Amino acid sequence: MSEFRLIREYFSDIGADRVDVALGVGDDCALLQIPAGNRLAVSIDTLVSGVHFSPETDPQNLGHKALAVGLSDLAAMGAEPAWATLALTLPAADPLWLRAFSAGFANLAVEQGVSLVGGDMTRGPLSISVQVHGFVPLGQELRRRGAHPGDLIFVSGTLGDAGLALHHLQRSRPLSPNLRLALERPNPRVELGLALRGLASAVIDLSDGLVSDLGHILEASGVAADLFLQDLPLSPEVADYVAATDDWYIPLTSGDDYELCFTLPPQRISDMGRVAKQLKDCPLRVVGRIGYGKELRCFLPNGRFWKPLQGGFDHFPS
Repeated sequence: MSEFRLIREYFSDIGADRVDVALGVGDDCALLQIPAGNRLAVSIDTLVSGVHFSPETDPQNLGHKALAVGLSDLAAMGAEPAWATLALTLPAADPLWLRAFSAGFANLAVEQGVSLVGGDMTRGPLSISVQVHGFVPLGQELRRRGAHPGDLIFVSGTLGDAGLALHHLQRSRPLSPNLRLALERPNPRVELGLALRGLASAVIDLSDGLVSDLGHILEASGVAADLFLQDLPLSPEVADYVAATDDWYIPLTSGDDYELCFTLPPQRISDMGRVAKQLKDCPLRVVGRIGYGKELRCFLPNGRFWKPLQGGFDHFPS
């Protein structure tokens, strides 16, 4: 198939049917309408074969994840997802792979109300770039800057499942279905991000590990934090791994969690309790508190201070 036939066959009319899309896939540009009173939130991520995913990854899961990682960024800004563009580099035009990939992408797009409005396709080593766009009302944006001493630190979901999955894959160990899903089909916390508007003082999505990403909040806000490791939300498999190895780096520094970490003034706890009851399958846990200074202080379950010797994932470590 030619490039343009591939686009028509697998990537036309993907996602939600939106009235704010005047012209989508098929022309030189998309024509889009931003609702009055909103800012446009934009983020882009690239996934490269052999770096972000194994070449053997199920293509339907990969299509889901390619969109999910961007939606997680929108969630951290409190933005409602709207549009996406996709740049896909392929070593070959494999119809079975393309059909599965586009299905995974489309299913999540429909679920989250996203319309695919454009992109590009070229030949080369397998890589996927997705740009997402969302709307956030003026003045209701969530940012990394804004945490204050006394604020509580929350995380959603569980930590380290994707990291433990990768740990096992690198050692040719079998994966449970739960760990594989955590790595290949992350669940972007869009509903939580929308609910945090007007409540959270600072928010970030956990793509590079809790230590690294919480560190961005601390740096942007000019504060310190106390993190209590006994309170980290861990799945049974990660909890068993930590108990057997005493390796806290898996839940603290592994990437690909795509949960939200946020800080909350203590006087908003009752409001957060009401929000938590309305969220579906999105457990929330207090894991620490913001303090004065600039340091991230971690405390082991026995109360001893523990200083991580490494941060989260970095493509270009110094």
